Amino acid sequence: MASVLQGFEEVSLTAPVPKVTMTVTESVVRFNKDTAEALGWPAYVRVLVNDRKKQVAVQVCGKDDPNAVRFSKPEGKQTASVAIHEPMVLVAVQKYLPLAQAPEGEVAYQSVDGTVHADEKVALFNTADAVAGMMKKRGRKKASAPANAE
Repeated sequence: MASVLQGFEEVSLTAPVPKVTMTVTESVVRFNKDTAEALGWPAYVRVLVNDRKKQVAVQVCGKDDPNAVRFSKPEGKQTASVAIHEPMVLVAVQKYLPLAQAPEGEVAYQSVDGTVHADEKVALFNTADAVAGMMKKRGRKKASAPANAE
């Protein structure tokens, strides 16, 4: 005789693991807010690369670490994604994520989901899994001439 609960699944009371994402453009390496949350809202991280596996890692560190990069604001204060504009980080990461030529008014990007290893306070991104795309440029629009200008 079949149970009346056949086919049911128990509702888990643990929060789902956040989806951590790194997006690279010509001018920034950006991490979504979930990455900052998963790492515990660290003020500083160091960015590591693995040439052999073509991976990028972000590891929590202190501000006195020689390669510390400013990362997140404290919990509740970080309202948007985390952007790293450090030129050396851009060069190191873009080596694994080449960007296509973008048409006027658009920005090429590569985006890759990662995994968090909470015990080591690390987010790991396998660049082979990256997805390339184009998005509209953000920011101020260039002033255009009035339509009836002579």
